[in-house]
Amino acid sequence: TYAIGEPSEEAKRTHDLLWRATEAGIAAARPGNTAADVFDAQAKVLAAAGIEAGNVGRLGHGLGKVMTEPPSNMPGDHTQLVPGMVLTVEPSAMYGDGRIMVHEEDLVITEDGRRLLSPRTPRQLPVIDDRPFR
Repeated sequence: TYAIGEPSEEAKRTHDLLWRATEAGIAAARPGNTAADVFDAQAKVLAAAGIEAGNVGRLGHGLGKVMTEPPSNMPGDHTQLVPGMVLTVEPSAMYGDGRIMVHEEDLVITEDGRRLLSPRTPRQLPVIDDRPFR
């Protein structure tokens, strides 16, 4: 997620909220936990900010031969996480005049936890300068 030009305070707050929800999901993604546990960890952060995560349906999914695969990080998906599984942690939130912001981090479950497959999104919303080139 990036802002083109100076972001609104609401966009900055939403980015930070999603960053924290993603952190919670990453922490919950470990062997023995379930896809529902990953959802619940993210949903608690969103709920504390007044966002009903259940309306989204899921907050991430498995990743493999096709872009979206089981398990789904959602209530009721009790698929146990095991080493070698690749999944996304993907919270989202509506803000402003109906805009949606989504974070996604991809990770692999390891014997002792998880490993991110790419560098973590920055805590502060990255800004791309929108001034014309000269």
